[in-house]
Amino acid sequence: MRILALDSSGLVASVAVVDGSGLEAQTIAEYTVNYKKTHSQTLLPMLDEIVKMTETNLEEIDAIAVAGGPGSFTGLRIGSATAKGLGLALGKPLVSVPTLEGIAYNLYGTDSLLCPMMDARRKQVYTGIYAFSGECFQILVPQKACPVEEIIRQANGIGEKQGKAVIFLGDGVPVYREIIKEKMQIAYHFAPAHLNRQRAGAVGARAFACIREKHIQTAAEHVPVYLRKSQAERELEKKG
Repeated sequence: MRILALDSSGLVASVAVVDGSGLEAQTIAEYTVNYKKTHSQTLLPMLDEIVKMTETNLEEIDAIAVAGGPGSFTGLRIGSATAKGLGLALGKPLVSVPTLEGIAYNLYGTDSLLCPMMDARRKQVYTGIYAFSGECFQILVPQKACPVEEIIRQANGIGEKQGKAVIFLGDGVPVYREIIKEKMQIAYHFAPAHLNRQRAGAVGARAFACIREKHIQTAAEHVPVYLRKSQAERELEKKG
């Protein structure tokens, strides 16, 4: 099985081709950019380059995996529109991978708890808590938007109960690093720089499990998961 994976849910834009099945899947190519350009400028050129370099015939891919949210409203819309457009044009199914699960998959197999954080502004984070038990991926706290102090309390509680350290990763970590240091009461670590952001290869790897669990959509069915209303929507409600 060959999967084309996209992630533009945060500061990073990433495209990958993943081939194989389950744990045997290999990232054939991955193109990731963490720079000042917008995802609308980078995503399609990155996709075009990956297709050329890997001699991939898009007609022959089996599915399109996309980071389905939460995340940046604009980034999610760009990734979603790209995935939907490809799915409709190629007649391929979509696999919507929850963004936080994709980030957690960067550290597949660790014995520690994983707490990815994306900065949601307004003193909140998009976050969750995950763990691996052998080949089993466990969702201990489903992804949500909440104050950073709330997820730290949960991480302390779950980590103490299970006797495990916590690894924090994601673009919210630099923003709330000092609060994490102050509030954590058990052993914890910060993921290294090369593993603490979104990667399409990880989205593609997680997509295999989603496919096994029958979490597949048509392109027409797919909508991103925002978890919160946009600023424009909130301002409109205030006016009205």
